[in-house]
Amino acid sequence: MEGDISTSANLAFVNAKVLTMNRAQPCAEAVAVRNDRIVEVGTNEEINKWIGKKTKVIDLSGKILTPGFIDAHIHVSEFGRFLTWIDLRNAKSIEEIQVILRKRVQENDREKWIIGHGWDQTRFEEKRFPNISDLDSASPHNPVVLYHKNEKICVVNSKALELAGVTNQTNPPQGGTVEKHMETSELTGVLRNNATNLIWKAIPEPNEEEILEATASACKKIAEAGVTSVHWMVLSAADLLIAQKLHIQKRLQVRVYMIVPVNLLSAIQCFESDNCSELRVGGAVIAVDGYLATRTAALFNPYSDDLSGMRGKLLCTRVEVKTATAKILDAGLQLVIHAVGDKAVDTALDVIDQESKRRKNLRYRIEQAAVLNEGLVERMRKHQVTVSVQPSVICSEFSVWSVIKHLGPERAKFLYPLKTLLRNGIRVVGGSDCPMEPLNPLLGLQNAVTRKFPSEERIAIYEALSMYTVDAAFSTGEENIKGSIESGKLADLTVLSKDPLTVSPDRIKEITVEMTIIGGRIVYSRSNL
Repeated sequence: MEGDISTSANLAFVNAKVLTMNRAQPCAEAVAVRNDRIVEVGTNEEINKWIGKKTKVIDLSGKILTPGFIDAHIHVSEFGRFLTWIDLRNAKSIEEIQVILRKRVQENDREKWIIGHGWDQTRFEEKRFPNISDLDSASPHNPVVLYHKNEKICVVNSKALELAGVTNQTNPPQGGTVEKHMETSELTGVLRNNATNLIWKAIPEPNEEEILEATASACKKIAEAGVTSVHWMVLSAADLLIAQKLHIQKRLQVRVYMIVPVNLLSAIQCFESDNCSELRVGGAVIAVDGYLATRTAALFNPYSDDLSGMRGKLLCTRVEVKTATAKILDAGLQLVIHAVGDKAVDTALDVIDQESKRRKNLRYRIEQAAVLNEGLVERMRKHQVTVSVQPSVICSEFSVWSVIKHLGPERAKFLYPLKTLLRNGIRVVGGSDCPMEPLNPLLGLQNAVTRKFPSEERIAIYEALSMYTVDAAFSTGEENIKGSIESGKLADLTVLSKDPLTVSPDRIKEITVEMTIIGGRIVYSRSNL
């Protein structure tokens, strides 16, 4: 029997397999949506009473309906800028790269920088690096920089070297190499590690309109990936202005929870978002140390592969962290602390311990919390700290950044110990760290359940899904409005081609996003379902 028009749903999904992430009702086959909210979750028959003459009914024919994914760590405007670069991941030869470059040169103004990424010489027919001559022949006037797939190597043309002021006499920065031909000593155009910064510093910043358009494109791509909410890790005050303008123009596409660096607290005074679910500044982050890949994460014991006894270092003292913490909490924002090494995590927990004695029921969050031990895990459990990780970063630490070599096999066993954290009742939330790692949340799920080392820290797929849904919502105090498919919650939903709970773990990333719904609006559809 059809529902009355005045009480009927705007949208109804039927014949679905609904993964609700609600333990009280784990599965269903249909969902009704009225305006921006879910009004009922149940059987096709139960949803039928909500269907009226104007209800849009979508028959999912057994496809999977999940809560919209929440990416808990992403750099949105940087992702937008990244989308303007040439994607060379599938290039099979240097000649192919030259063809792509010539086409981009024709599309761009003379002398405009051309940036590319993702090339891999092992895939090339020539089985060698591109060089300055290869790039000069394709782009004699436009400066070109093409980043290797691991981002620590780039190749540039003569124009780029000229604008960066790099010559044969240039002394590379510590930890960097400017390659020269062994016989002629001429520059090859290849720069490694810290020397890549010589070129990056010479690339002009895009103007405001370019950033705005690029960030709008990023939001569109994020929605296409099945992500309905993001925790935007802000890098500059410009990010705040861009987000606000896109929100006003109704081009933000996804819900945004912004986390600003503590030094930008004054900038948020001019930020207007009505503290709504579409856009709000919710947290502020203190960076206590650096990263393992650069050996700047602060450790109690030296890096295993450094004979000088390097341990990394804290970027701020305990007193400075405490002072910054007070500013964040007094501003009514969530405290987020970036701490990678065990010494940095210890420092973060010292401050959290002090604050928890005088401020009750706050949700503290540690970003990364990579190098841990049993004592640190117990302290995190005591204070109900949320840990934010990026599963694709975990894989990169082992496969790209040689973390076992940096830490030694014993310490590496307790690196990002996801299973241990969950077993101790610690909430873990998942993000992408896009554009440094791929956006795809399904790849993040796969990496969390298939990690190779240590295999004991693999987690179950349901636990991984929780990281990107219910637990991510809880981390920002939004568990009452998002993160699961329940009556009364926002209709933020994602339709998947296959069930991540049943497909082979190493095939999860191949699942396609069929549709993304935000607040009851279909913002992306791969086909006419």
